[in-house]
Amino acid sequence: MRNQKLCLALMSPYGAAKLGTEEEIRLIQKTGFEGFFCGWGNLDYLKECRRIAADTGMYFQSVHAPFGKCRDLWHGSREAAEAAVREQIECLEGCAAVEVPIMVAHVFIGFEDHSPNDFGLANFERIIRRARALGVKIAFENTEGMEYLDAVMKLAEGYHDAAGFCWDTGHEMCYNYAEDMPGKYPGRLLATHINDNLGIRDYAGRITWHDDLHLLPFDGVGDWEGIARRLKDFDGPLTFELTTHSKPDRHENDKYAKLTPEEYLAEAYARACRVATLVQKARQA
Repeated sequence: MRNQKLCLALMSPYGAAKLGTEEEIRLIQKTGFEGFFCGWGNLDYLKECRRIAADTGMYFQSVHAPFGKCRDLWHGSREAAEAAVREQIECLEGCAAVEVPIMVAHVFIGFEDHSPNDFGLANFERIIRRARALGVKIAFENTEGMEYLDAVMKLAEGYHDAAGFCWDTGHEMCYNYAEDMPGKYPGRLLATHINDNLGIRDYAGRITWHDDLHLLPFDGVGDWEGIARRLKDFDGPLTFELTTHSKPDRHENDKYAKLTPEEYLAEAYARACRVATLVQKARQA
């Protein structure tokens, strides 16, 4: 018997689920999931999600912060960086307003730059301090730009009550060259984005966002017994981030888009249960 909640990312803001927000959350609950997370849109959207969560008893696990301006936090003008800081803090304040405990955040976007700097760290420290003041935790996610994540996670060592790590299993396979990301930050895992992937398609090892597929678990090359072993000490919800949309010029997710929302969510729940069972077995081994 599993003893962890299973949560799922909402897809309705991105048009993938063919449903409205309330219909999607209710269908996710009916399928068997106990919670969800959503992306940042605005405060009214978060309030709508909170209302539906209260009506259904669903756990509102986290909000994913916007990430389009993350490069500006490190390499933008002072005006651009200030706008990026304000955007992150607005999302944190939204989380606090609707009593969501975790904001998931990227630390960088882009594949060309590899030089974190004091300017960026000062910006992230402002964001982390605001999270601490609000009582919201930031879970920094592994994406491209591992050097930037390492720098922010080192900074966050002084803010254990306000910041930690979000492990995206699929990102690890492509953006992070299959390096053991939770192993780099022991004891600091706050959240998960569980999904499968096919690794890096380019023979020479060049990574692009087209490699980030967010497949159902067991549809890619993930070592799911190994992933389960690395999750055995994590007692938070197992949260899955999946999509029915294929990346440009790729077709791996097309088969999901052909399913009805009910069929897709039923399959997603079955895969989530398989992962949860592997985690339970890893604990008992």
